[in-house]
Parts: sequence; structure tokens; C-alpha cells
Amino acid sequence: MALNSDLRPFVARLPFSLDLLPPAAYLVGGSVRDALLGRQVVRFDFDFVLPVAAVATARQIADHHQAGFVVLDAARQIARVVFAEGTVDFAQQEGESLEQDLRRRDFRCNAIAYDPRTHELIDPLNGCRDLARGELQAISRANLSADPLRLLRAYRQAAQLDFAIAPKTRSLLRSLAPQLKTVAGERVQAELNYLLQAPKCNPWLAAAWEDGLFASWLPELNVAQVSLVDCVDQAAWLLGRIWVDLDAQLQAAVGNKSVTWLTVAKLSVIAGTPVTAAANLERLKYSRLEQRAVSGALQSLPSLLAALETPLSLREQYFWFQTVGDLFPLVAVLAVATIARREPLRETRAVAAIAPLVNRYLDPESQITHPTPLLTGDDLIRELSLSPSPQIGHLLTEIQLARIEGKIATVAEALQFAATQLESV
Repeated sequence: MALNSDLRPFVARLPFSLDLLPPAAYLVGGSVRDALLGRQVVRFDFDFVLPVAAVATARQIADHHQAGFVVLDAARQIARVVFAEGTVDFAQQEGESLEQDLRRRDFRCNAIAYDPRTHELIDPLNGCRDLARGELQAISRANLSADPLRLLRAYRQAAQLDFAIAPKTRSLLRSLAPQLKTVAGERVQAELNYLLQAPKCNPWLAAAWEDGLFASWLPELNVAQVSLVDCVDQAAWLLGRIWVDLDAQLQAAVGNKSVTWLTVAKLSVIAGTPVTAAANLERLKYSRLEQRAVSGALQSLPSLLAALETPLSLREQYFWFQTVGDLFPLVAVLAVATIARREPLRETRAVAAIAPLVNRYLDPESQITHPTPLLTGDDLIRELSLSPSPQIGHLLTEIQLARIEGKIATVAEALQFAATQLESV
């Protein structure tokens, strides 16, 4: 592929003047690689290598622009400046020269530096050649062993960039795979999230699994689950075309993270069984919210699959929706994906079968999915001269069910229904 020869627009996005940088400050890493590839990014993510005073320079720039500032690694002298439009990282040069620093990196295409003042490329390892070929090649075995997270990063970058992994590098990754278990769980989680969200996720997720990258972190992962991830993408696309609001919920962020609910749906496929998933995700340092979402989706999936074969009554729908709640989009996608994997020709029928449930879930006026009680417990106690007891909760449930079934519609009818229920006890 042809590389971008003019990187001046890339430098023009820098949110500060080059005068604030010391001499011999170079842009490096993924931002240079992406600029050479002509990849467009909404938020900038610059990485600088400085020969001296990396943290002090970052602090000075942050203070000058009243931007955010955080020290990422005090020992290695790495700091980040956070602007509204993106981030800029500053790292102290490792080794006595820029070339030594570049030779310590993971892959050749990530070992290219760029001088923002002279617009010169420094490429001692022929990383541009690998970019033109669309290929990831490791610099050395020692570099990968120095930080085993780089092993998983290879598959993630191949997925994001639509690159191949060179055969010798693939063999090297396979041989070093057991070392990934030594990496902190939260770091593995971050790479796994990036991989699951990449456009070419599925073949490279399968490759990472085949090469043993998940043996320590997701020991139950198997070929059926890996192949189901592709079906999740297809099911989400199909459902999203029909129900825009459902698609919006799947694409929404989980909590304050960049992970989407669709990513959590994929995670549900590979996390393990309903019994083991939460423990596996906890080791990967996923949040309680994410753990509960995955466990809840897996527990609700069998009942939805059964309901698509034998439709639920209105009462059964009410109780099912009370259990699944806001996890319904996850469970819906998993159900359609599961059916599509088992019997590809039934995917359309699965969508037709689930349509009434989706429509109810998306209808804010539906008393099955979003009940708004006619009465409260206090109303029953006051109007029917009752004492507080578990009976109150039972009456409220029966009133709601009667309303769903069209037997009552007003407060007066609800009170009369409740009185009748008491008389029959």
C-alpha cells in the first residue's frame, strides 16, 4: 500500500507550540504509524520521546494550556497531558540514542520516529517497508519478553490495521504465549477490549486463541465460542438495521468507559459459563457492573431461547422482563447469534420471533416491560384497612398482571380487584 508522504497536517493537530519542546524531541509509535497509513482519528493521541526532562516538559505544557496532567510511570519518566481533543504522552528516551530507543520497541512498524520540526522520518528498522506490506514483524524475542502484553497487542493491532502477522513473528508469539499470564489483569483487559472492538476482530481473536494467548485468562474458551463472536456481530448488525433505538443502546458506553454494550455481548460469549464467567472477569479486573451484566445475560439466555420456540404468555413475559431488565439488548443479540450459529437459515425466523419482545422493550408505555403501578402499598393499606405484610407485595403484583391482561385499567378497578382477591383468600 502507498504511504502518506506529507505528514505536516498530522503535526498541525498538535495542541501546543513546538517552541515548548526541547531540541531532539521526536514523535514516535502508533500516531506516526497511523499518519503514514493515512488513518483518520477523531481524537489525537500523540507520543513524544524526549532525551531529557520528559515529565518536566509535560508539566510545563499542561500548566501553560491549563490542561490535565498525570504521571504514568515515574520510574521510566512517562507523563500524559490531557486536552479536550485528545492526549499527548511524553517519555524519556531509553538508551543513549533515539535509535536505541526505537530498537527496544515491539514491532518494526511501531519503531518509526518523526521530527516535527524538520519533517524527517527516522526508520532504522525499515518499519515503513512493513507498513507498505501491511505486515507486523517483531523486532526481537527479547523485546516481546520484556513486556508480554506485546504478545496480545500483535493480534489487536493486526485486527485494527487489517494487517497480517509475519509467519516468523506468529511462531514467536505462539512460543511466548505462556508469558502473558505474568501481566496484570487490567492491562490484559484493556488489550482484549481493543481487540473485541476492532473491525477485523473475529479472525484475530480466533488466531490468538489458537496460539494459546488466552489459556491462562479464559481457560474454558473453545472454538465454538470463538466462532460465536462473529455471529454476535452479524446479529447486532441485523437487529440494528430494524430497530435503531436498540442499536443505539448496543453502541452506548458502559458506565464511564469506552467499552460498548456490544463489546460486553462479545465478552459474554468468551467469558465462560454462567458459573465461572464472573470469576474469570474479576481476574481480568472488569468492573462489578460488567461482571453482573455478563453473568445476568448468560443466565437469561436459555429462557429467551426457549421463549423463541414457545412464546411466553403475558404473565410470563412480565416476570421475565423483571428479571432481565436493561440487559435485554445483550440477551437479544446473544439469542439471535446462538440460533444463527446452530442453524444459519433460521436467523431471519429468530428475528421475527423476537420482534414482539423487542417492540415491547422499546415501548416506554408498555406495562410489561416498563410498569407504572396504579397503586402503591400505602394506597392498599389506607383504602382497604390492611396491615403491612408480604401480602401487600403479592396484591400489587396481581394488580399489575390484571392490568397487563386487560382486566383492569383504573385506580378504582384496581382497588375493587384487590378487595376481590382478599375475599377469595
